[in-house]
Amino acid sequence: MPSIIVTGGRPLSGSVRAGGAKNSALKLMAAALLAPGESVIHNVPAISDVDVMARVLEGLGARVTREDHTVRVDASDVTSVETPYELVAQMRASIVVLGPLVARFGHARVAMPGGCNIGSRKIDMHVHGLEHLGVDVSFEHGFIDAAAPEGLRGAQVILDFPSVGATENLLMASVLAEGVTVIDNAAREPEIGDLVDMLTSMGARISGRGSSTLEIEGVRTLTPAEHTTIGDRIEAGTFLVAGALAGGPVTVTGFDPSHLEMLLNKLGAAGCEMVVAGESVTISRTEPVVPVDIATLPHPGFPTDMQAQFMALMALAQGDSVITENVFENRFMFADEIKRMGADIDIEGHRALVRGVDRLEGAPVCSPDLRGGAALVLAGLVAEGQTVVTGVHHIERGYEDFTGKLASLGADVRMSEE
Repeated sequence: MPSIIVTGGRPLSGSVRAGGAKNSALKLMAAALLAPGESVIHNVPAISDVDVMARVLEGLGARVTREDHTVRVDASDVTSVETPYELVAQMRASIVVLGPLVARFGHARVAMPGGCNIGSRKIDMHVHGLEHLGVDVSFEHGFIDAAAPEGLRGAQVILDFPSVGATENLLMASVLAEGVTVIDNAAREPEIGDLVDMLTSMGARISGRGSSTLEIEGVRTLTPAEHTTIGDRIEAGTFLVAGALAGGPVTVTGFDPSHLEMLLNKLGAAGCEMVVAGESVTISRTEPVVPVDIATLPHPGFPTDMQAQFMALMALAQGDSVITENVFENRFMFADEIKRMGADIDIEGHRALVRGVDRLEGAPVCSPDLRGGAALVLAGLVAEGQTVVTGVHHIERGYEDFTGKLASLGADVRMSEE
């Protein structure tokens, strides 16, 4: 199995570009199912999750072609409404084909999802929302069976929690429903706005973009569209934390800094200096890391997908910090691994007490999930000696050429097949 080998202590400087947002591109590809014909999506990252989504769509009968960072999805001849377990189990985001399939074809059969083991991530809100739209949902043999033979009808749906996945599924289902649908307590993540933009370009009528209330006036048909994916704020944030750890200056381009406002505020409080210019942020740090408390929350709060990376930074702060995880109940597996490198972290429930240490030491560690794996590589950048990170497949799910981009900044990092 491949591993990432990092030798710490090298200064980082230079510029790196964030690719297209993983958490957006996957849903945009699913949205292409809503209209016969070919939709074109630009700025799609070359990551394994995109490979899986392409196979999911091809399994349904869509034609998917890729050239560089452009993906073309021709959904003219979709012949199946069933996604197999072997694909869905690899990537939880596959469940977002449920909404577009039942909206366009009146039926969908989707295997129960898999993905990173970072919490129960129940699909109850997806199911209850679809039921409000007139969908009959049943569960059998590990599959979700959704049927609406007479079509979907608009309704008011109030989400218990601003779930990104549930908001996306309900958005894609409701654009072809008869009448008006209102989604209250909708997720406000930038990736939702990106999906709204693509659906609108396909002919959907959606108001409330960026707010917690989305109103969708159903239309009879949609047409294919051409759309460019927004920049990946989480990839950008990961490289910003790398710059914060190593001192920089590191410039990250290709994303909207307003999408990371809370993280930028916390990095500033931690003693980093930042210059925001257009679609770029330059970060540097010359003073010791200041301890900062964070609590993850749905957007515009601190992103749960940046929690592990920020914990790596706090592990070297001069003092104690508290990290509270409010989104996923099992997202501290990273802490056990970075403790192998000398970090001093105590976990109690959904809180982590991080006592800053003077130094980290290189060690063999295993990537517990996508973001935790990336954070371990970041920790290795400033650890003494060599760090070997296994479980690289997790990292490849969400970062294109992660080691290559870090090396371009001066890091001593490489992939090994040993």
